[in-house]
Amino acid sequence: MQIILLSGGSGTRLWPLSNDARSKQFLRLLDVEGSDHRESMVQRVMRQLRSAGLSADITVATSASQRDSVIAQLGSNVSIVTEPSRRDTFPAICLACEYLAKEKGCPADETVVVMPCDPYTETGYFETIMKMAAGLEGGACELMVMGINPTYPSAKYGYIVPATSAENAGGVIPVARFTEKPDVKEAERLISEGALWNGGVFAFRLSYVTDFARRYVDAPSFAQTRERYDEFPKISFDYEVAEKAHAIGMVRYNGNWKDLGTWNTLTDELRTHEYGNVHTDGTGVNTHIFNELGIPLLCLGTRDLVIAASPDGIIVSEKAKSENVKAFAATLKQRPMFEERRWGTYKVIDTVEFPDGYCALTKQLTLNPDCSISYQLHHCREEVWTFIDGDGEIVIDGQRRPVRRGETVVIPKGARHALRAITTLTLIEVQTGSNLVEEDIERFEYNWQD
Repeated sequence: MQIILLSGGSGTRLWPLSNDARSKQFLRLLDVEGSDHRESMVQRVMRQLRSAGLSADITVATSASQRDSVIAQLGSNVSIVTEPSRRDTFPAICLACEYLAKEKGCPADETVVVMPCDPYTETGYFETIMKMAAGLEGGACELMVMGINPTYPSAKYGYIVPATSAENAGGVIPVARFTEKPDVKEAERLISEGALWNGGVFAFRLSYVTDFARRYVDAPSFAQTRERYDEFPKISFDYEVAEKAHAIGMVRYNGNWKDLGTWNTLTDELRTHEYGNVHTDGTGVNTHIFNELGIPLLCLGTRDLVIAASPDGIIVSEKAKSENVKAFAATLKQRPMFEERRWGTYKVIDTVEFPDGYCALTKQLTLNPDCSISYQLHHCREEVWTFIDGDGEIVIDGQRRPVRRGETVVIPKGARHALRAITTLTLIEVQTGSNLVEEDIERFEYNWQD
């Protein structure tokens, strides 16, 4: 069995801690039972998959901007398929299935389970996935879905309407139809008919989706399929596949399940109320405070608030109104000011544009031991690196030498350069030029072992 974890999201619902590169599933805020450590939603799901014995064959389908976050949190051994552009769940799942068929060599009848990477759930959820996979064995269903017992009439989720309430011996219920995110009154009516929440989990034979994919892009290799990715329609898997399927089975999940997609739902599951450099007078009530800035954040007598500060911005909101952040954050068009990369992290300290168009941007970067920044050059900017802690090695145009705390290095525009940390390495990077964007980069091969 192959599992595809869908990792997407624009990073606006938990702004300012989340951004386009660090969506909600990468925030390390969840307590690990029996430990002082905290984990992210995607790390929690991966840990649960391992505990259920389902982690052997996992592929993460994500955007190019989130690839480094996936590697940083799940390790370099996980298979990753990146979308060249964001086009919704149908093309993302098609691309991942083409990868399984053409790169991993999976047989056409291989069972594939697609699931979100960030449900907040328990062991029974993964047992239900196994039942879904087993439900395909008889051949009566071409598609299996997970139905989650609704706890209230929600307008945030889609619904699955069963054809009958009776389950077969394997716990499979035939599906009559799907309904996408109704209003609350319609949700109440659907629940009275026995409808369940659509948890976004699907199981099918690999060829079932690759046949769909090749109606739009029929290419001999995965690389060519990916090059033609924009030829796939921008549509959800539910609309393009699930609602057109002829024989759909559903397995019911009765346990705990939450989408921690808003400040309200997330803070309900957090034992800690203060994160980072936070100071209070001890009189606050039902307030969660997150501070990723170096400066102190002081809160006095706060009640029913979520307060979050990061390099991307600051929010102070009543918890009851925090769901509205997405509409406002989507209008704040700026580059991510904090990112987790496969080699470490960076945060933007300052950015300025002068009247003549000349720009300067200052970052603080931290490289983890034995990690490296790729051999690269920039066409539009010069960089100055000042090392403030640790030891490493730098390469500029093929010349390699050690660097350590207190040194400053100038990297001219067009110079090929790479950096490797021996110990944890921290530096201040000042970029200057006309177009200071992450896309101004050209990468080359470099072997640190040679």
